[in-house]
Amino acid sequence: MKKFNVAIDGPAGAGKSSISKAVAKKLGCIYVDTGAMYRACALYAIENNIPITAEGLQNELDNIKIRIKYAEDGQRIYLGDVDVSGRIRESDVSIGASDIAVIPAVRLKLVEMQRELAKTNNVVMDGRDIGTYVLPDAEVKIFLTASVDERARRRVLEMEQKGQTADFETVKKDMAYRDKNDSEREFAPLKQAEDAVLLDTTELTFDEVVTAVTDIIAKVLD
Repeated sequence: MKKFNVAIDGPAGAGKSSISKAVAKKLGCIYVDTGAMYRACALYAIENNIPITAEGLQNELDNIKIRIKYAEDGQRIYLGDVDVSGRIRESDVSIGASDIAVIPAVRLKLVEMQRELAKTNNVVMDGRDIGTYVLPDAEVKIFLTASVDERARRRVLEMEQKGQTADFETVKKDMAYRDKNDSEREFAPLKQAEDAVLLDTTELTFDEVVTAVTDIIAKVLD
C-alpha cells in the first residue's frame, strides 16, 4: 500500500481514540493520539500549579517534555520520565486539556511533533483539527460524531470499567463544555474538513465503526 496519512476528527467521546487505535492495528501503521499530548501538557500545569493560560504557560513550554512510546498494549505517553498514560484520562485533566488546547503556542509546539511523525510514517491520527490544520493534505479524512447522550454514556461505561466513579449528568455537562470550547476557539477550531467523510456512530457498535472506517480508507486509497 502506498504512503498514506489518515486524519480522524470529532468531538469529545466520539470514540476517536479507540477506533483509530483499532484501525491502525488492522492497517499495520502507527496510531498517534494527539489528545493525549494536550492532556500531558494540562497535567504538567496541574501538577506544577501553573495557570492554564497563555501568560501562565509562556515560559514553561520548553520545560514540558512529552515522549511517545509504542508498546505491545499501544501508545504510552510520558511526561518527562513518568508514564502518565492512565492519569491523563482523569476528569480534571480532560477539562484542562480542552482549556490548554485554545492556547496557540501550545498547539504550535505539539503540531510540529505531530507533523514530523506523519512525514516519515503511515499514520492514523485523531484529534479535533487534524484534517483541517495538522494534516490538511492527508489522503483520508473522516469526521466521527455521535449524539452527546451517547457519547456521555460511552464515557461513563469506560470509566466504570476502569473502576472509576462516574456520574452521567456530570460527564455530559463536561462534554458539552468541551464541545463549545473546542468549536469556538479562534485558533484551529473543531470542525469537519470540507473533504472529510462524515460518520455518525450513535447507532453503531464498536466493531461496526471499525469496519466502516477501514472500508472508507480502502475505498479512498484504492
